[in-house]
Amino acid sequence: MNEAQQLLHQAKWRIIDQTCLGPQFGALQSFGMDDTLCASVGTGAQPATARAWVHHNTVVLGIQDTKLPFLQDGLQYLEEQGYSYIVRNSGGLAVVLDEGVLNLTLALPEKEKGIEINRGYEAMWQLIKQMFADFMSKGHKIEAYEITESYCPGSYDLSIAGKKFAGISQRRLKNGVAVQIYLCVTGSGSERAELIKNFYEKSKKGESTKIKYPDISPDVMASLSELFGVNLTVADCLMRFLKSIQALGGQIYSGQLTEEEVPLFSDYYDRVVLRNQKMLTT
Repeated sequence: MNEAQQLLHQAKWRIIDQTCLGPQFGALQSFGMDDTLCASVGTGAQPATARAWVHHNTVVLGIQDTKLPFLQDGLQYLEEQGYSYIVRNSGGLAVVLDEGVLNLTLALPEKEKGIEINRGYEAMWQLIKQMFADFMSKGHKIEAYEITESYCPGSYDLSIAGKKFAGISQRRLKNGVAVQIYLCVTGSGSERAELIKNFYEKSKKGESTKIKYPDISPDVMASLSELFGVNLTVADCLMRFLKSIQALGGQIYSGQLTEEEVPLFSDYYDRVVLRNQKMLTT
């Protein structure tokens, strides 16, 4: 068992399912949740926690996106397309969330030995390969390398045959690490990419910028349903996620925030909201 796999083998896993909360469940709440889980898991107050979540028509911007020269024009375009937007507190650039995108978080304790950043990414990659092992056995190899013409490109983009379907990020707080992934399960990956491509075009208008923003080619992105040639659903993938966690051998149980975590969440959520407002007004 390598070090990444060891991270997945926790004595206990608390499972928090937030995939069916509907449009009123905002993305800022998710980032407040993950900060809360980092803090409570990091201190040892709660066991490792796996969270699944879905948001409706939301573009999650990175901090660097707020430096775009014509950002307001880009944001207006997103609104016209029926999307809300927020700025997240973890790294990366703009990504699309909608009903066909399953987001997963693994909140892990760092304990005595810190979790090296690539180890966190590797652990999530291993879990995704386990979730879709049946498709991999049929020749659908899941690789991790940067898809430079995708939105939010990174060294741990997950792809099949050169088409990206997932991106991974991390958040670190108080001896806790939240490894987060979005999985494009259904719908058109290229249409999502087209939305972000147009956002950047309207936000840059051809101006040169100090920050390098992606030159997006929509045909390098796809959903798992498109890649596998089957009608996967978010619910199907959630079940695969739960079975993969269960197969790791530890105790798993369904839970929500504890009484001690609720005020923590309120505090972290307020911080995320304030930070978001500042980022979008400066």
